[in-house]
Amino acid sequence: MATIETLKMGHPVLQQAAQPVIEFNTPELDALIVDMLDTMDAMNGVGLAAPQIGSSLRVIIFGVEANPRYPEVEMVPQTILINPEITILDETQEDGWEGCLSVPGMRGLVPRYQKISYRGFDATGLAINREASGFHARVVQHELDHLDGILYPQRIKDLRNFGYESVLFPELVSSQDHQAEEESKP
Repeated sequence: MATIETLKMGHPVLQQAAQPVIEFNTPELDALIVDMLDTMDAMNGVGLAAPQIGSSLRVIIFGVEANPRYPEVEMVPQTILINPEITILDETQEDGWEGCLSVPGMRGLVPRYQKISYRGFDATGLAINREASGFHARVVQHELDHLDGILYPQRIKDLRNFGYESVLFPELVSSQDHQAEEESKP
């Protein structure tokens, strides 16, 4: 359908709790999901929450096979998750670098639970119930935070571990620039 501009940190929609989806398998919900998928793909994201494109509904999408913004992460299956809930399966947390399409060009070191289960529904209302660990668990927690009006900088314990990607990870930025140059050649 369309690539939608993502809202940036500070926008009121990103600071509020999103509303649950009441009706599944509707043209409006289907269009929202297509817009979210198109937007996430166009921006090389690994996840996106509906509030990031201005829709205050409890809908998240995530998934990654290979991504220039996160070149070393394991695969996460592409998932559409509506009205998600998580359960912490292990209280162990690990710090990991996160970025966000609503906080462009920045990264921060964020503690997240290592092992969770999540449940919710797909676009047709069928139940989803999975366990996740590592990067998969991190992505789900990050996106679920968006539905509660929380952005990852609010979870950073030491703001010395928050900065611009180009300063923190210059090798990542130069490899992305090189890839963009190669893709633009005829």
